[in-house]
Amino acid sequence: MPIIRAMSHPKRNWALVLGASSGFGEAASVALAKAGRNVFGVHLDRRATLPNAERIAGEIEAAGGRAIFWNVNAADAQKRAEVVAGMKDAIAASGESVDVVLHSLAFGTLKPFLGDEKERMTQAQMDMTLDVMAHSLVYWTQDLVAAGLLGRGAHVFAMTSAGGHRIWQSYGAVSAAKSALESHCRQLAVELVPKGIAVNAIRAGVTDTPALRKIPGNVQMIERVLAVHPAGRLTTPQDVANVIVAVARPETVWLTGNVLGVDGTEDLIG
Repeated sequence: MPIIRAMSHPKRNWALVLGASSGFGEAASVALAKAGRNVFGVHLDRRATLPNAERIAGEIEAAGGRAIFWNVNAADAQKRAEVVAGMKDAIAASGESVDVVLHSLAFGTLKPFLGDEKERMTQAQMDMTLDVMAHSLVYWTQDLVAAGLLGRGAHVFAMTSAGGHRIWQSYGAVSAAKSALESHCRQLAVELVPKGIAVNAIRAGVTDTPALRKIPGNVQMIERVLAVHPAGRLTTPQDVANVIVAVARPETVWLTGNVLGVDGTEDLIG
């Protein structure tokens, strides 16, 4: 059953955040609520971490929005269909629509391609990583458009990283997923521009999130950026959330098909 905050609220459009319970998804959910939206959130948490999703839903409500969260696997086709149906039911006859989608799913296998059989990447792990972190964007967008939930003036964002064009230890499958994700954004942008819907990838700088902490060598990555960045700090989830809020307006849909660097020049200086 989803987490539903069902208090009475004035009419507000909705954001759909895939990966809403931590990192970029958490920050964007709260920021979008403060900017005047309700939030549909999809996350995958075990019992120990569920209170964090409930806390975020409470922050959305405190900002004046409604929060409906589903604790499901966002890459499961049946669960996706159930969520889309639930979204339609939630906004039926209200005149509301979904005008922001954020794909921020960080679940993949971090292994080298070569090495001992037990240590190297398998086909199943490669397929799963690309399906969750890249291909699912296409399937969610297909279903949202087919359901009539995305209208003219909507924005779709997907979180990529510099790892899409750089080599980090054991990051090969995720790097491939990020590259594919950027390609999917370009294709979707071309197909959706006649409908007045924008699609952009966001390339955040190194950000200290739970997902980063799972990458081998993450401490060294953080130290390197802090040593060379002109501003002397890492990117934060709030930096990304601020850009999403600023860009996600009907009059900016001509900004589409891009990889938007939100890193304070980090990628320029290497």
